[in-house]
Amino acid sequence: TKIVLVGGPTRMPIVKKFVGDAVGKSAESGVDPMEAVAFGAAIQAGIMAGDVESDIVLLDVTPLTLGIETLGGVREPIIERNTTIPTSKDKTFTTAADSQTAVTINVVQGERPMVADNVSLGSFNLTDIPPAPRGVPQVNVKFDIDANGIINVTAKDLGTGKDAKITIESTTKLSDEEVEKLKQDAEKHAEEDKKKKESVDIKNEAESFIYTTEKLVNQDLKDKISQEQGIKVTDAVKELKEVLSQDAEQIKTKLDALKAIVNEITTELYKNATPPPG
Repeated sequence: TKIVLVGGPTRMPIVKKFVGDAVGKSAESGVDPMEAVAFGAAIQAGIMAGDVESDIVLLDVTPLTLGIETLGGVREPIIERNTTIPTSKDKTFTTAADSQTAVTINVVQGERPMVADNVSLGSFNLTDIPPAPRGVPQVNVKFDIDANGIINVTAKDLGTGKDAKITIESTTKLSDEEVEKLKQDAEKHAEEDKKKKESVDIKNEAESFIYTTEKLVNQDLKDKISQEQGIKVTDAVKELKEVLSQDAEQIKTKLDALKAIVNEITTELYKNATPPPG
């Protein structure tokens, strides 16, 4: 196996050294990296035109990451960029509200963590989900990309088997320059995007913990905790709700305080529990 460096920048000694260190083998020095580009393009053109018979396999890849919108406008990646196509990948999600009977699947393309900073390729709805508490329904979202780059996205309610889908014919509507700009923007705003996503993530976590805690003290442990403990939890929940629109640090402080109270109560319950005889 030989390693051939392609493109002008690979003439740089530091690039050659990096590649050699990474793969444990020196690259070929007798091949002009600029000529390699021209030869490769000529061979590919010949294969596509049917003028060249070759066992060379041309692999296409996804130029940008593909994913869907989740709670709080966060992009959840499904197929990472540079994945060889054809390919198929899926992830399972749930509902964000009690008795939610429909979900909207917004398909996005791009490298940034927030949906608003990426490109929407299309959206569709999965309806008639049986009403259930939040977090109970299971919705599987599957991406299939064929050799022509056509994307089929299917959302399926695992409880009923009901599904909905969308076909996206053109993910290549972005020019090479636009794709490159999206990649550069992702690098340029990486730190800013990280903070923005952390803020949304902590808010989502807080809202989820509030829901779980209220269900715990009002239903599951209603007859097992004291009035004093109930008031303590209620006050902590109220304080957390009041800072949900504030910065991530304030939310985290109140969330940690609520978690500490809940952990203290549940620990005491288990400590006082009498083991079954026998």
